[in-house]
Amino acid sequence: MGVATAPSGPTAESGLPGAGRAHWLRVAREAADDLATDAVTRERAGKAPFDEVSRLREAGLLTLLTPAESGGGGSDWATAYAVVRELGAADGAIGQLLGCHYFTSWSAGLFAEPAAAARIEQRSAAEQWCWGAGLAPQEPPLTLARKAGGRVLDGRQSYATGVLVADRLAVRAVRADTGEPVAVVVDPARDGVRIDGDADPFGQRLAGGASVEFDAVPVTAEDVLGPLPVDEDTLSPPAALAAPVGRLVSVQLLLGMAEGVLAEAREYSRAGHTPWHPAWPVGTPHDPQVMTAYGELTVLTRSAAALADQALAAVQDGLDRGEDLAHDTYAEISVLVAMAEAAASRAAQECTTRALDVVGTRCTSARLGFDRFWRNARTHTLYEPVAPRLREVGDYYLNGAHPPFGLPA
Repeated sequence: MGVATAPSGPTAESGLPGAGRAHWLRVAREAADDLATDAVTRERAGKAPFDEVSRLREAGLLTLLTPAESGGGGSDWATAYAVVRELGAADGAIGQLLGCHYFTSWSAGLFAEPAAAARIEQRSAAEQWCWGAGLAPQEPPLTLARKAGGRVLDGRQSYATGVLVADRLAVRAVRADTGEPVAVVVDPARDGVRIDGDADPFGQRLAGGASVEFDAVPVTAEDVLGPLPVDEDTLSPPAALAAPVGRLVSVQLLLGMAEGVLAEAREYSRAGHTPWHPAWPVGTPHDPQVMTAYGELTVLTRSAAALADQALAAVQDGLDRGEDLAHDTYAEISVLVAMAEAAASRAAQECTTRALDVVGTRCTSARLGFDRFWRNARTHTLYEPVAPRLREVGDYYLNGAHPPFGLPA
């Protein structure tokens, strides 16, 4: 019994049509630099991120994953992950917002007929939709019922990323007559949709998170993408990969947060001439304790990044296999992603906490905004706990048990 492995390091540029990996990474760095200039001010204001989405739209990043033949960037997941990580280092909330958009728009196409999927991709690219919500199951579920003249959607979608600024929501609903779960696309501007934006989280405040009430919302036949498999026997291997693909978004976001706080703390530690720095020589970059702390956090982050590279290579191999993906290979991929998620979660929490200790008491100034890194990382890890992932890794290693072959929970 082993775990799927691959050489660590940057993933090679894919041969897909489009602008190319180098172009998108350059665009992502420019967007990250732009977001970093006013990150503290925007985060403190806590407004719905319409302006930030406009920045992403203008940079062309919303359509990065859409096939070139449908009018998109024609790039791949390796590039999308790198973009999420780059933006996450500058602004964790916007990194999460973009990662959710990529995953939701991509997974929605998994359950539609090819013609319907192509139609949605083309319109999404042409109008540069931002996607929100998601297809994870919830209790009680949304219901899709037949009424005179068509179907209606009812229920409450609990707190989900991107809802406040989304042009389209992808949600999971249950047919009232058969109990079959289906994927549904909803225009949030439609009658009967009410966004509840009163959550007021202490972190990830710009991720556009909210809950949604659906009150007899009209749903056309084209809005219903298709059935969602309920067990391993009906779930195709490509669809099963949705779970590790989505979790790897979280991995890259967490790594971005860790790298972002370390980079900002390093710049602050070096800038001894600024009036906001502690008195020298305490906290100097030549202080052995400070150097040791930076060394420990760098090793922790780089180790998590190397594991993430291996997980990414394994996921890409699984996507390339398509219908030929075996259950055993899927299990190895899923376990490796779970390991990467646990390592990235620890790196993000350690770095965002200990960076405050390294900077010292001056980091309590709201003007500097160091607290946002910790609040963002802690909020994300509360919504994405790693304890279930660690149990899967332990059960696999100890007992040979395979992780669930299913959709994201």
